[in-house]
Amino acid sequence: MKKSGKLLSIILAGAMAASLGGCSSKPAETNAATEAAAAVTTAGETTAEATTAGETEGTKEAKTDDRTYKIGVLQLVQHTALDAANEGFFAALDAAGLNYEADQQNASGEQANCLTIAEKLVNDGNDLILAIATPAAQAVAGVTTDIPILLTAVTDPAESGLVNDNAKPGVNVSGTSDLTPVKEQIELLQKLLPEAQNIGFLYCSAESNSELQIALAKEACDAAGLTYEEYTVPGSNEIQSVVESMVGKVDAIYLPTDNVIAAGMSTVAMIANDNKIPTICGEAGMVEAGGLATYGIDYYQLGYLAGEQAVDILVNGADIASMPIGYLPAEKCELTVNKTAAEVLGIDISGLEGAVVVE
Repeated sequence: MKKSGKLLSIILAGAMAASLGGCSSKPAETNAATEAAAAVTTAGETTAEATTAGETEGTKEAKTDDRTYKIGVLQLVQHTALDAANEGFFAALDAAGLNYEADQQNASGEQANCLTIAEKLVNDGNDLILAIATPAAQAVAGVTTDIPILLTAVTDPAESGLVNDNAKPGVNVSGTSDLTPVKEQIELLQKLLPEAQNIGFLYCSAESNSELQIALAKEACDAAGLTYEEYTVPGSNEIQSVVESMVGKVDAIYLPTDNVIAAGMSTVAMIANDNKIPTICGEAGMVEAGGLATYGIDYYQLGYLAGEQAVDILVNGADIASMPIGYLPAEKCELTVNKTAAEVLGIDISGLEGAVVVE
């Protein structure tokens, strides 16, 4: 492993910022949600296979490449999923033997910080910029059309205005999508909670990624004969009051991979578990923070896939404008369940074969 240089500057967010009101992008339509769901099993698998096929050549050449690359990173906020994607990205560069200097920047959940940091990373002349989460990617894409930008933890880059088409971006942006298997998550809810009928959807109204996932969740609930209610928060400050308002009104809560909710998941879990309301989550980090269960993607692997794309761009000269958005194949999804939450809620998880159990 030939990693040279140290992280030049790290801005860690100790807690989620008060609001992501400025982190907006156009809402996803239901038909876009349906197309995106199909992408998980079609374009996603194809992209993953293509990346894997190119990995050997990229790794082989990288080991003989003595150049030191400058990598800028803009992460929206610090929480388990985004941190894992960040780690996975650089693990792929290390595995390829790349020499690099990484400038790690965290926006602490603030759109204004995203814009300031994006300008800095561009002005510093980085060879490639990694943008983690939609507002971060939108900020960087708005500043440069020349430097390659790889995004990760973005559900639908095309719907968010970051690329022309997820299959062929047509711009200096590509990366990996964190579109989760929402239908399977609702099926998991039914398996664990067969008597649950009315589901509460909890998400941030400023997150376009969440809008897309909620559209998919509605479709899944409609097909399953479940009813649902939407509960939205404009920012982290409202999480406690909104979750408290769900008590006595819903049988279970579904939470998508929403950055605001993920950062405040400990609050959600505390209130929900105390009031015997099970939570089915969009990703494993939310389960580790107290949620009941998820069938979701591994963000470390998602970041790793983006790192492989970076190797292909930097070492092999791959054209980012022609590089499809990558999706993790179904076999990369994991069933994760929180044993402590299950015990508090009185739910039997013994029948969940192959589940990753956390406490």
